[in-house]
Amino acid sequence: MKHSLILLALAATFTTAAQAHVTLEQASAPAGSYQKLVFHVGHGCDGAATTGITVMLPESVTGAKPMPKAGWNLTTTEGKLSVPVESHGKAITTAVREVSWKGGPLPDAWYDEFVMQVKLPDEPGKLYFKVIQQCGKTGVAWDEMPGDASVKLKAPAPVLEVLPAGAPAHQH
Repeated sequence: MKHSLILLALAATFTTAAQAHVTLEQASAPAGSYQKLVFHVGHGCDGAATTGITVMLPESVTGAKPMPKAGWNLTTTEGKLSVPVESHGKAITTAVREVSWKGGPLPDAWYDEFVMQVKLPDEPGKLYFKVIQQCGKTGVAWDEMPGDASVKLKAPAPVLEVLPAGAPAHQH
């Protein structure tokens, strides 16, 4: 009986993972902090293996330092900030705006994580990270943001709730 319950629990876990989208490991983090962001990729594109992940950073997120992955080429794209930010006593006018991992492949039936460290803004609020998942010649843009609460999003952008500084972050 105990063995059957464990198998049912594992089956439920894998079923959930197979239906997952590109998501963030953490739901929230404190404002003004340096935060490790872990993007979970739970499946490919309609059965095709994932061959690339590109994360677009919100304007208020700076200091991105992505983690290399064996078998993947890592590139970053810098861009001008609309409003300079201060970092270690210096005005910063440009920052990484996109992080891309290309290679793999990550088969549809497998799961993996793509990691970076960033500096979060001092202001609380929700941050949406648009992600492009490439699967050979096809792909999925995980870029939908909530508007009408009654509409279920088909390809939601990963979201991070930035909490007021000093508030405890909710961890999963």
